[in-house]
Amino acid sequence: MFKRSDPLDQERTFGRDEIIVSKTDLKGRMTYVNRVFCKVAGFTEMELIGKPHNIIRHPDMPGGAFKLLWERIQAGHEIFAYVKNLCKDGCYYWVLAHVTPTFDGQGNIVGYHSNRRVPAPEAVAAASALYQKTLEVERRFANPKKAAEAGLQFLAQQVENSGFSCYDEFVFSIINQRRAA
Repeated sequence: MFKRSDPLDQERTFGRDEIIVSKTDLKGRMTYVNRVFCKVAGFTEMELIGKPHNIIRHPDMPGGAFKLLWERIQAGHEIFAYVKNLCKDGCYYWVLAHVTPTFDGQGNIVGYHSNRRVPAPEAVAAASALYQKTLEVERRFANPKKAAEAGLQFLAQQVENSGFSCYDEFVFSIINQRRAA
């Protein structure tokens, strides 16, 4: 078993033409990881397969963001999200994640698939600011489930206050701002 380092304030990046790919079972345990994922996160394939995907969860990520993600994909919907991940050595990296459920021939969800690309700097700044405020709300609760629920509600309210009907609109507004520039 490996020991993951404490978080460092050191960012790791990957190429704009590279895509991080992973697949999980219904419980979020990784069943597939590509070489880019292993290279960026600093893990071997053997260290990741069978492990929960949250092994790379950075403490700067609010529980509410993951609650939103799980609610969406378990309901059979895709989601686009900005995520800060933690590398094995303590470095971090940001991604624009596209997470989708995987269906069998009868329409049952049998797992999840995630493709992740390098996000625009403006997106990282906007998501980081939003997540920091969400974490401040979550820290008021000792119970992790209540904290995540409060974070989800705060996140939804902030997105709505910004003029968007849902988180995906927030994500796409940043992508579209960059394309228009």
